[in-house]
Amino acid sequence: MSVLTAPAAPLAPALPQAVGPSCTLQRSGSLWQLGIEAQELTTAIGRLAEQLEADDGDSRAQALAELEAALLAEEGNKQALAAKADATCWVIEHLRGQAAYRQQQAKRLTELSRSDASRADALEDSLVLVLTRLQPTSTRFSFPNHELTSRKSQAVEIADEDALPSEWLALKTTSQPDKAAIKKALKAGHLIPGAQLVSRRSWRIH
Repeated sequence: MSVLTAPAAPLAPALPQAVGPSCTLQRSGSLWQLGIEAQELTTAIGRLAEQLEADDGDSRAQALAELEAALLAEEGNKQALAAKADATCWVIEHLRGQAAYRQQQAKRLTELSRSDASRADALEDSLVLVLTRLQPTSTRFSFPNHELTSRKSQAVEIADEDALPSEWLALKTTSQPDKAAIKKALKAGHLIPGAQLVSRRSWRIH
């Protein structure tokens, strides 16, 4: 795996290195290179993010390990750590923005697809109506480049479901935990087998 790198210059006395993945995301610390290096860091982290979608579990684990190593490598340098963390945040924001855009596009395309399918069905129904009116006994129509065929099938149509005897009704029951009530009971001190109150901290990039 190739990741964009920049020459490393000593910023502080060498610290003991823990055994683990090597860090390939480096900054030179030169003032005039900060802008270029920020872009290179973002690009490199973006490439690591792409590997998180790999089918190979080892590739995903390696990408995560390398990103963690890149951040942990700057334990003694707050400025370099902040730069790498900031670059990671840029990639996260970009991916989430891209996901939102694609979701909107998917919704728009779904609506267009539904509209196209509806118009195609209506046009087909109209064509069949005209052809069967002209040739009531025909079950197949041939054209220069297409053929319209039909097949006979049977289906049950329920005119009044309430009028059906009970033996012809299939009963379906579903259940799911009432989390709101369970949470309230747990917070009040009740013990509920199979449930527990867990505290979590959520994070958000601003």
